[in-house]
Amino acid sequence: MAHLAALSQVSFAVPAGSDTTLRRSAFKIQNISFGDKSWHPASSLDLKSRNTGLKKRLSVCMSVQQASRSKVAVSPLGLEDAKEPPLNTYKPKEPYTATIVSVERIVGPNAPGETCHVVIDHGGNVPYWEGQSYGVIPPGENPKKPGAPHNVRLYSIASTRYGDSFDGKTASLCVRRAVYYDPETGKEDPSKSGVCSNFLCNSKPGDKVQITGPSGKIMLLPEDDPNATHIMIATGTGVAPFRGYLRRMFMEAVPTYKFGGLAWLFLGVANNDSLLYDEEFAKYLQDNPDHFRYDKALSREQKNKSGGKMYVQDKIEEYSDEIFKRLDDGAHIYFCGLKGMMPGIQDTLKKVAEQRGEKWDEKLSQLKKKKQWHVEVY
Repeated sequence: MAHLAALSQVSFAVPAGSDTTLRRSAFKIQNISFGDKSWHPASSLDLKSRNTGLKKRLSVCMSVQQASRSKVAVSPLGLEDAKEPPLNTYKPKEPYTATIVSVERIVGPNAPGETCHVVIDHGGNVPYWEGQSYGVIPPGENPKKPGAPHNVRLYSIASTRYGDSFDGKTASLCVRRAVYYDPETGKEDPSKSGVCSNFLCNSKPGDKVQITGPSGKIMLLPEDDPNATHIMIATGTGVAPFRGYLRRMFMEAVPTYKFGGLAWLFLGVANNDSLLYDEEFAKYLQDNPDHFRYDKALSREQKNKSGGKMYVQDKIEEYSDEIFKRLDDGAHIYFCGLKGMMPGIQDTLKKVAEQRGEKWDEKLSQLKKKKQWHVEVY
């Protein structure tokens, strides 16, 4: 890599396969400041291997001390000034025209389906807070309302308010391409593919995209207590808001927010190739072992204690005593993903509560009353 300010050399293991297109690293962007040094990456790095059996070493020149301790400078810090989150700055009848910066596949070859990381340039005109969503209006005509545009599709924002370029001008979305396979033929039926997800995953840099919002308050990250515990439970692309939380906690140098609590992420996906942002999360775990925990449930590769597939609710049950104690001590708990995740999780929590001699309905009511319970499912 050219133009790297450095004092010594740090070597990072980066999986590599035959595919020369490398997804970007945890520090995916244009210019990054480590203390008083700058890092100008020559290209994006794909840390998820197309061939997980091979690895090569990528030497990144930077100060060992800076690489391990310093956070990334962000701007404009005026984004910290608002007392209330921005809401519905742009509405469906008058959306904002943003620009696609990049679209990257972020799962390996053995993942069922395709998930893309989509970076959108809003020019600083559609600010948002961590945990909020953007609406996207795909181009074309609504088939159910001839002459009218498509309905808005909501996507949880997967970046902090400063975006992946740390300048407050972009937002990132984590998008699973929705495809339909005919049950009789087993073949894909393009006519039934998800309009918006395919539009986003097929987009090219420079393409225009109509966005609305930001919207949502239930998933906002409470920052009144920087030493609080945050238990985050995600399936698939539901990890999006948590990526934003974790970048704010562990990657960015925000003068008014110094996180000193515990962030505990449970992520459920099909297999290792389906893990999203795994390298970022592994780096936080390495650098902040006292403040971050990361548990993965790989349904097609792991077994639960009964010998069945490992789902997030099984991981929750595994740590149920500690989770309940932390909830009793005021921890926040968040759920994000497909709505089908909630019944199994609720059943597990109810079972655990009963084993502890508690009534789950009463406990849930108290968690909601104290604003410790945050759910966003779709």
